[in-house]
Amino acid sequence: MQQHPQAKVHRMFELVEPIATVTFSEVPNEAFLALGMRNYWDGYFAGRAAPLGLAPAEVVHAVFYNFADGEVARHIPWVWGKITPQEAIAVRERGSAAALRQMIGELADSPGLVRAADLATRAAVSAPTQGRPLYAGLRALEAPEEPVARLWHAATLLREHRGDGHNAALLAHGIGGTEAHVLLALSLGMKAEEFGRIHHLPKARLTAVVDGLRGRGLVDAAGGFTDAGRTTKERIEALTDELAAPAYDVLSADELDELAAGLDPIAAAVRAFDN
Repeated sequence: MQQHPQAKVHRMFELVEPIATVTFSEVPNEAFLALGMRNYWDGYFAGRAAPLGLAPAEVVHAVFYNFADGEVARHIPWVWGKITPQEAIAVRERGSAAALRQMIGELADSPGLVRAADLATRAAVSAPTQGRPLYAGLRALEAPEEPVARLWHAATLLREHRGDGHNAALLAHGIGGTEAHVLLALSLGMKAEEFGRIHHLPKARLTAVVDGLRGRGLVDAAGGFTDAGRTTKERIEALTDELAAPAYDVLSADELDELAAGLDPIAAAVRAFDN
């Protein structure tokens, strides 16, 4: 098994992330709304939680890790009265493949995409599933044959494999889900109350989270990073990359470079479409 430098593993995250997250864009969202979802978040939870089956809100909350208390329960199990997990998996795959095809144009029919999808799939189904509940749920699904859908599916597997590991890294450093969003906001140069994933929280709750991080010496009086806070964030990201690395061990150094080169124009096209 090849062990790759951490910088290359992190580069794979940067390339995989935009491809996987087309699933949260307009085309899949519209498909879920057409089936009776009330809003974007109904579709989000139906699609992303579907590989866990009819897991209760408490389990989905634990697996997803970074949602505030009560947020999952506003959607799970309500969505399962409108759509089954099996239907949600199919809707998500069709909508995500359609969105990716729309975003990347002629690249969708290129030999390079087919090769990238094959290499990404090899990596995506090779990692151990222990301690990776969402990744394991996705691994139990059959990979699509159509190349664009296959690439999206592989990217999603790799994203959720890394995500499960990221949650473990957060837990190991004593960082809760909402706290993780605060640290991410600060790393992007934003105040916690400006960050989209948590700005809607009651002010008192968000203030309490920031105060807790301040009490641990991770946030300063002005609401920004302390040196210790920045170091903690960097350690979490480094451990996340370390835990993500086994997914790529099945590829040789040349194959990993080939995969990165194949994904680069696809990820760039997605980012350009979003902008």
